[in-house]
Amino acid sequence: MKDKRILYVSSEVVPYLPETEISSMSFEAPKMVNKQGGQIRIFMPRYGNINERRHQLHEVIRLSGINLVINDLDMPLIIKVASIPKERIQVYFIDNEEYFKRKATLTDEEGNLFPDNDERAIFFAKGVIETVKKLNWSPDIIHVNGWLASLLPLYLKEFYKNEPLFTESKIVTSVYNQNFEGTLDKNMMNKVKFDNVDESKIKSLENPTYNNLMKIAIDHSDALIKGSNDLSKELDDYLNALDKPVLGYFPIEDFADHYTEFYNTKVLE
Repeated sequence: MKDKRILYVSSEVVPYLPETEISSMSFEAPKMVNKQGGQIRIFMPRYGNINERRHQLHEVIRLSGINLVINDLDMPLIIKVASIPKERIQVYFIDNEEYFKRKATLTDEEGNLFPDNDERAIFFAKGVIETVKKLNWSPDIIHVNGWLASLLPLYLKEFYKNEPLFTESKIVTSVYNQNFEGTLDKNMMNKVKFDNVDESKIKSLENPTYNNLMKIAIDHSDALIKGSNDLSKELDDYLNALDKPVLGYFPIEDFADHYTEFYNTKVLE
């Protein structure tokens, strides 16, 4: 992976959030590429329960300050950055007072999904892309992890399809067993349509369940990875029926060679 540029976009990354399948892999995969001489960037949301002082987050003024339009509302984009100790890996945090100040990630104390998670997902996707544009950094691979990041492939292929920075970028999405109960906001499809995304591309968002969100990501990705060993039958069948490269599941202690080979021979071929 020497000199290859890989952008990792994840809903969670250790050490900023507790260890899960997603947060651990969103650290280990970039660490692997970094050791092989690749260039990496990691993006995640700046949830309010991330301790900014302990992790030494600081705002990057030159990247902050633009407004993103979400469902016809101007929402200020704030970019913060931190370095993972001992790894020389920079992590960029997408922040906004309205969407990410609350002291929680995706659910409230009762475990209920936040009602604006759909808008947070739109803001996160657009915020990552706009920041990478400002960095003028053209990735060879964009690797997406977690359902809050699941709109990124759609926005890259539709809303930003004429952006020259991403013309050669290949999108990889890892699909995990990170299901949530119920659906996101029933008006989600109209909020995405507001960005001139063709309705035919997002019909499944009429019912924005976890599986349907992931299908949107899968449909707009160039290659897929099974991030969990126990995916739902619906998603497993959907992946198995694809005419795209799909890497099977490998546990975290055994993934490195498989991911490297997949990146080099299937994604970048």
